[in-house]
Amino acid sequence: MAISREDQEFCDYVVGLCQLIGPVYSKRMFGGFGVFLDDLMFGLINDNVFYLKVDLESKKEFEDLDLLPFSYQRQGKEMSLGYLQAPEEALESSELMTLWANKGFGAALRAAAKKKKL
Repeated sequence: MAISREDQEFCDYVVGLCQLIGPVYSKRMFGGFGVFLDDLMFGLINDNVFYLKVDLESKKEFEDLDLLPFSYQRQGKEMSLGYLQAPEEALESSELMTLWANKGFGAALRAAAKKKKL
């Protein structure tokens, strides 16, 4: 699936907003983008929506704001991953994005630590 110039510009904008947490970068994945820090994917962008990784520790904060999950269709079933939409306000403020991106990165760190224990 081709990435439009608008898609790339949105991705570049989001990655730029996230730079306060570290050297964030993106990779094209599945028709969208994965958003990474320290080789850990903590966010994804699909259809110009930014989603952040969540876990049991952080999910409630996202759900309290009625933020939507990332989902896709697979063999006629709706599938979802552990990513919820970033708040719109975070897309307008690097300070707010820092707070929310750190929540996503924290969830990614906790998931990686669990995998290492196994």
